[in-house]
Amino acid sequence: MKKQIIVLTMLAVGVQAMPQDDGSLQLNTGSTEKGLKGLVRKVGTMIDSMSVSGVDRRYIGAPDKPWQLIVKSSLNQSIVKMNTKGSVAGIDYEASPYLKTEPSRYVGLWAGYRGYGLGYTVNVGGDKGSYLTFGATGGAYGLNVRIHSFENDSPHFDLNSDLIPEDYKENWKQVNLRSPIKVHTLIADGYYLFNGKHFSYAAAYDQSVIQKRSAGSLMAGGMYYYGNIDYASDPNGDLVYLMHGLGRVKLWQGSVGLGYAYNWVPARGLLVSVMAMPMITFVNRIKAYGYGTNVPELLNDPTLLDEEISDEDWDNWWYGSLRIKHMGDKTFNSGVTANLDARLSLTYNFESFFVSVYGQFNNFRYRHSDSHGYINDWFVNASLGVRL
Repeated sequence: MKKQIIVLTMLAVGVQAMPQDDGSLQLNTGSTEKGLKGLVRKVGTMIDSMSVSGVDRRYIGAPDKPWQLIVKSSLNQSIVKMNTKGSVAGIDYEASPYLKTEPSRYVGLWAGYRGYGLGYTVNVGGDKGSYLTFGATGGAYGLNVRIHSFENDSPHFDLNSDLIPEDYKENWKQVNLRSPIKVHTLIADGYYLFNGKHFSYAAAYDQSVIQKRSAGSLMAGGMYYYGNIDYASDPNGDLVYLMHGLGRVKLWQGSVGLGYAYNWVPARGLLVSVMAMPMITFVNRIKAYGYGTNVPELLNDPTLLDEEISDEDWDNWWYGSLRIKHMGDKTFNSGVTANLDARLSLTYNFESFFVSVYGQFNNFRYRHSDSHGYINDWFVNASLGVRL
């Protein structure tokens, strides 16, 4: 009877005894999947385990359906403030361009498995650009990467320079550039939660798990930022001239910080999350590209003051004649600065669906000698997702 029970039990659970070279037996449950399908299943099982490893299931729950497919709509704005001092032909001046893009609208998709996913959004209004995002979140850690590329040919400028006559300074408030300013940014941030047992960052930002009860956590984080601002082109020669030959800037920053996040669950399915993390930037590297222009020569051209030429012909002459030439570049390290990473989200979970709205604000600063500035980047996302 014992032998029959053991045999029936082994057959019921699909256990097989496989002889080994040393004469021992190895028990296998069911048939072993091979190839890509088996690898995918193993990776999925590992991620399932990691998503709830060490968490208190009274506070954090893992949905039965592991996949998330999310339709996103976002609003974004970038602000670049630069300040430089110089002297041209014995005239001291301060050029302080304040570049602010119009809020831009994006739509796209994000797909993920237990918080590991990839998303892509494209511009449908405002600047011309796109976002590529990658996220990986676990019980007590997370990594997010956001790549943003865009162009803007009608920025708001606040340009103060003694090289601009008083009568024309107001014309620089809103500039329609013949050649757009091109901006590329990459932001990668990671975090570690000191209370990952009760608090979930993923519940608020990718909905891979569900926060059941209110909880907060102290969190440590690191952030890497790369920015490339490029307006160096012949039609922008006058802007390059007023910026004392500066036509392109690259920035690299590495920051660490300590902050706090809190998930408030006022009702079942509803989650309000807030996070703020002041950061100290220890790596602050800048590469400035210098250009020469032919603006001084054009300022002495008789066409400049020709009253008989039409405005259209004058514009065609001016912008068609502008030339710039790369004269060299210089790399220097800026000092230690303070930055800020802040986020706020609102999420509601249904059975298989969820809706979410969240916003993020980043501030990056740099300083070297008489040049300094900052980049502000914010966005707001509205999402509708389904679990599969």
